[in-house]
Amino acid sequence: MKLDIIKAPGHEFNRPLNAKVFVPPIKSQGIKTKLVPRIREVVQWDENGRWIEPFMGTGVVGFNMRPKQAIFADSNPHIINFYIAISRGEITPAIVRAYLESEGRLLARQGADHYYRVRERFNQTHTPLDFLFLNRAGFNGMIRFNQKGGFNVPFNHKPNRFSQAYITKIVNQIQYVFDLCHLNDYTFVCQDFRETFKLMQADDFVYCDPPYAGRHVDYFNSWNAQDEADLFAALANCEGQFILSTWHSNQYRRNLTIPRLEEAYHVITHEHFYHVGAKETNRKPVLEALVSNYQPTTYRPQSRHYQQAALFETKAAYQQDEE
Repeated sequence: MKLDIIKAPGHEFNRPLNAKVFVPPIKSQGIKTKLVPRIREVVQWDENGRWIEPFMGTGVVGFNMRPKQAIFADSNPHIINFYIAISRGEITPAIVRAYLESEGRLLARQGADHYYRVRERFNQTHTPLDFLFLNRAGFNGMIRFNQKGGFNVPFNHKPNRFSQAYITKIVNQIQYVFDLCHLNDYTFVCQDFRETFKLMQADDFVYCDPPYAGRHVDYFNSWNAQDEADLFAALANCEGQFILSTWHSNQYRRNLTIPRLEEAYHVITHEHFYHVGAKETNRKPVLEALVSNYQPTTYRPQSRHYQQAALFETKAAYQQDEE
């Protein structure tokens, strides 16, 4: 198969801190799109080793860092299978365009009936393209599975979801990831985070974005006190550098693990909205924490002006990233 690789400018790791943030083709609630610029400031790594993510999720952080070598791991097999298909050339921008145009026409004519047919089909075949369709046509960009491993997100009530402009936007997102996968050495693997940490070497850099304790998680990303303890132990024994993303506090409560982390590591906080529901009233400001086992020297403190802007940022601004 001839692969259509278009090398976009600026694939080097050290991007300008204010560079445009790439939004990945797979969405999820709590995606770190708004935090990418701050994470860029905190990352200090000479890229001799690999970029490693034990909790890949959407891949928004790693894909924006654009390392030369990377291991992207997650316990959700459907996310991993989707990106493996892109890396192998089984999913290309042209294939995605043709697929979404075809499924989009059926969705426009048949509405929810077609969505639920695709959902039933996916739960039987686990086709990566159907996973993309469900992720972009399902309610609120959610990824959620029941105890039997079945995708169970309802329809978002938008039968005309896949306009030509929207399809082109998704195709461009696929093209970006396609280029990265074929210009660099990326491995995608479905496994528990404990197995991923066993791969860690001294020159590697680990970015951890685990499920947040006390927050909703799905069947593939369950998280309990033992998981939290095992993650802290893995970080304590980490040979290379790491950044851990976690929540610090919100207007109602505080993450009880923060004092323990502050004793052992460097903790930087950043305020932004956390996407937790369809209603604007459910989009509350959260203080996020970036925890590192080294002293960041390129970090710029969050300005009061930025904090005010984040507090009053409109629903529309966040929907731009969600779409």
